[in-house]
Amino acid sequence: MDIFDRLQQSCAEDWTRYVDHSFVRQLALGTLPEEKFRAYLIQDYLFLIQFARAQALAVFKSRSLADMRAAHRGLAAILDVEMDLHVRLCAGWGLSTSEIEAAPEHNATIAYTRFVLDCGTAGDLLDLHVALAPCVIGYAEIARSIVAARGEVAAEHPYRQWIAEYAGDAYQDVAEAARRQLAVLAERSMTERRFPELCAVFAKATRLEADFWQMALDAG
Repeated sequence: MDIFDRLQQSCAEDWTRYVDHSFVRQLALGTLPEEKFRAYLIQDYLFLIQFARAQALAVFKSRSLADMRAAHRGLAAILDVEMDLHVRLCAGWGLSTSEIEAAPEHNATIAYTRFVLDCGTAGDLLDLHVALAPCVIGYAEIARSIVAARGEVAAEHPYRQWIAEYAGDAYQDVAEAARRQLAVLAERSMTERRFPELCAVFAKATRLEADFWQMALDAG
C-alpha cells in the first residue's frame, strides 16, 4: 500500500462522493446536458491555468533535479495536453480561446485552485503534491472506471473525446508518474505524526473536487 492508497482509504466517503458524483455518472452515460458540460469545461480551462501555476511552484519548491523534472512533466501535461483538449472541445461549440479565458472564475474554481496554491506556498513539496493528487490521479481513475464499466465508448457518445483523453495511455502515464512522485516524496519526508495533517489536506482537496462537479450541475 503506497501513500496514495492510505490517503484514499482514510477519506473513503469523500473520495466516493467525488468519483461517483452525479456529474460523473451522467457524463459516463452521455446524459449530462450539454450546457452543464460546457460550463464545466470553461471553468476547468481556467482551473488548469491555476494548476499550471501550481506545477511551476513545484519546480520552485524542488530541491533536486529529479523533483524539478517531475514537476516539469506535470506542467507540460497541463499546457500541452489537457488545455489543448479543452480548446478543441470548446471550439466545437464555437467558443474561442480568448472567450474562454475572458470568462469569470466561479467561486468553486477559485476555492479549489487557491487552496492548492496555498498548500504549496505555506507547506513543502509533499503538501503540494497531496493537494494535487485528487485531481491528477482522480481523473485517471474516473475515466478508467468508465471504460471498464462500459467497454469501448460508442462513437456517438457526446463525451467520448473527454473520456478517451483521460482513459488513454498518455494521461494514465501522467497520473501514474504523479503517484510515483508522491510515494517518493512521502518516503523522504513523511512521518506517522504528520500523516493526519496530510489526510486533512487530501480530504479537503477531494471535497473541493466534488464541489467543482456540483458547480457545473448547478450552472444555467
